[in-house]
Amino acid sequence: MSLLMHTLHVELGERSYPIYIGRDLLKDAELLSNHVSGSQVVVVSNETIAPLYMDRLRTALGERTLVTEVILPDGEQHKNLDVLSKIFDQVMNDRHNRSTTMIALGGGVVGDITGFAAACYQRGVDFIQVPTTLLSQVDSSVGGKTAVNHPMGKNMIGAFYQPRAVLIDINTLHSLPPREFAAGLAEVIKYGLICDESFYRWLQEQMPRLLLRDEAVLAEAIERSCACKAQVVTADEREGGLRAILNLGHTFGHAIETAQGYGNWLHGEAVATGMLMAMELSAQRGWVETAEVEALRKLLVTANLPVDPPEDMSPEQFLDLMGRDKKVIDGRLRLVLLRPLGEACIVDDAGEQELTSLLAAHSGSG
Repeated sequence: MSLLMHTLHVELGERSYPIYIGRDLLKDAELLSNHVSGSQVVVVSNETIAPLYMDRLRTALGERTLVTEVILPDGEQHKNLDVLSKIFDQVMNDRHNRSTTMIALGGGVVGDITGFAAACYQRGVDFIQVPTTLLSQVDSSVGGKTAVNHPMGKNMIGAFYQPRAVLIDINTLHSLPPREFAAGLAEVIKYGLICDESFYRWLQEQMPRLLLRDEAVLAEAIERSCACKAQVVTADEREGGLRAILNLGHTFGHAIETAQGYGNWLHGEAVATGMLMAMELSAQRGWVETAEVEALRKLLVTANLPVDPPEDMSPEQFLDLMGRDKKVIDGRLRLVLLRPLGEACIVDDAGEQELTSLLAAHSGSG
């Protein structure tokens, strides 16, 4: 029997939707059927997740006229136009019409590519996020950012397209490898840093229990993370301003991911390192206490996350890749910094010298 622990709402007028957090939600036929309007369903998953959870989801879907399963290879390197095209091949081959619902069963890659497929197929069909990794549960499944990568940049081809619902079954976290779990913790820590200092202090205390995957603590961490994300998305759905604060650490992080080849550094690992660099820059400007830099480093290390960029990345390579980032507007690089801890601000005045000295301090330090 399922146990619904928290329900949140992303308020976006007619595009509003619920986020359900609980145990055994994958088996909850009623919850699913409330958000699947037609008799056609496309379930997109990957070869790692499908063997674990596809049967449960199929059972919960009950009798449908047409259910197509699309199983993708696992990994960030497969989030591209070729794989997207294969989803369309299968969906069109099975003759899905505009009443179909796409369900993303998997982590961030599955959610991103399925959401983009749903945004494009016949100019838009319903989709539901069923995220199975901590990172996707607290971040990528909420907010409607969908995309695929291009060899020259991450998430460069995509759309803002909101799901009909997000179902977060915390049971799926018990099968998550430790490295993937740690990558998700990076985004959880991010929310404390940008939205809620009390949540950040709570995470410093509760990290040992989180690492043990204590269900009550996990559910609270996910709920508080999603509440922050929902609040920001409600205020700024299409990243006109405020929503950019969710990118703390991401400009440095995306540069690392692109340089290392998608999938070699996990997204959360790159973001962790990037957040520490952003914290250092904030401290250099006198906006946060210097002691907080070391405290964040300690928390990230406790969470089994990297705190130094790859040894082979030069400041010049960082600056070149950061200059191609989506967050560059009119030639000005926008960075998210903390001012103070618990509140984020967006700056576009980071000079090349300021960045070069920060990056040089990290160059070869890993």
